[in-house]
Amino acid sequence: MTSSVTNKNYPPLSLAWTVWGLGAMLYVIAFYQRVAPAVLTHELMAEFSLGAAALGNLSAFYFYSYVAVQIPTGIMADKFGPRRLLTVGAAVTAVGTLVFALAPNVAVANFGRLLIGGFCGVAFVGMMKLATHWLPSKLFALSSGMALAMGIVGAVFAGVPLREMATAFGWRNVMMFSAGFTALLAIATWWIVRDDPAEKNYTSYFDHGHDDSKPKISVIDGLKKVLSYRNTWFLSLIPGGAAGPIITFAGLWGVPFLVTHRGLTTKEAAMIASAMMIAWAFGGPVLGMLSQKLGRRKPFYILSCVMLVAGWSSVIFLPLMPFMLLIPILLVTGFFSGMMIIGFAFAKESVPAQLGGTVSGVTNMGVMLGPMFLQPLVGWMLDKNWHGAMKDGARIYDLAAYQSGFILMLCWTILSMLLILLTKETYCKQAV
Repeated sequence: MTSSVTNKNYPPLSLAWTVWGLGAMLYVIAFYQRVAPAVLTHELMAEFSLGAAALGNLSAFYFYSYVAVQIPTGIMADKFGPRRLLTVGAAVTAVGTLVFALAPNVAVANFGRLLIGGFCGVAFVGMMKLATHWLPSKLFALSSGMALAMGIVGAVFAGVPLREMATAFGWRNVMMFSAGFTALLAIATWWIVRDDPAEKNYTSYFDHGHDDSKPKISVIDGLKKVLSYRNTWFLSLIPGGAAGPIITFAGLWGVPFLVTHRGLTTKEAAMIASAMMIAWAFGGPVLGMLSQKLGRRKPFYILSCVMLVAGWSSVIFLPLMPFMLLIPILLVTGFFSGMMIIGFAFAKESVPAQLGGTVSGVTNMGVMLGPMFLQPLVGWMLDKNWHGAMKDGARIYDLAAYQSGFILMLCWTILSMLLILLTKETYCKQAV
């Protein structure tokens, strides 16, 4: 036999990254949909007669279903493979986007957002599962960082480009186009992606032989096993303090805050929000690679939490600082928000390799708990402190209202800083 040859017949990196990249495209769309309401706040509030709490809830319907599917997605990724999940996810995301685009009222719009969040919610776990099969283990932390970078591309498209297109063509027409593009992605995914390189006559990077030598773990037992590790719990709560504030600020409330209280146009504010997202994209892979090079996960996680507490405290308590100081602080805060990516490698190393999909789902669910709670809660605080000001059918909130809402973001970040101290270091080595 030619096992000695075929054992080295790994897929070329160009093919591996292509397969992974198609999974990542759904993540691009997921991020685009996640932050699109930020530049459409005025249109959505006026179109559906919404206050801040209702708008926060409309945006958060994405997160309600996104969070709910993470554990089932991780289990299904382990059991059925990412190809089916990613294809179905893209197809139903397209349907949800069309529902949102055509919604006659907020109830239907909420349902569309619910479909979008629930089915594009398979993207991250699906592409991370592809990474464990198609890429060498030394590239896993890099692929996690690149995943965030790909997602930020979607967030950037949901900034100035979406603002310009919505102005030119109307937000409903832009969303209908988005639905068509997502449907095409579903077709491409089914046509090209395979769960494992063996399906294209290459050797997998996943240790199938080792996996087959042990009895299979049932779905419930696998979930119980994952949850039996203390790192799983901590690493599910901690990243919410990074992802929650930046998605809440740059993805929804930061734009109207900058427009109302710093005198910017919506386009200018969207550019700053997009710049924060780009900084976030750089932060993920850089911090991930530095942590891999150091051979430890906790130090950069702790440093990042400290920087985030300092950054958000400055934005909240010094809101009228000069732009030459505010913008660098927002960019640095965006950069260190990328530390959540370390958590995925950290969590994966904390449990046996065969449970990688399940723990990724649990961890990603924790990441999205941040924006799921913070977006509507900040909106609730804004409405609670609203004094009746209106402009073109949309509510206007004063500075004190924004500060009261943004303090909730800071509280979660402080909690993350404390919890990271309780985690057990993996030293970048996979648990067995």
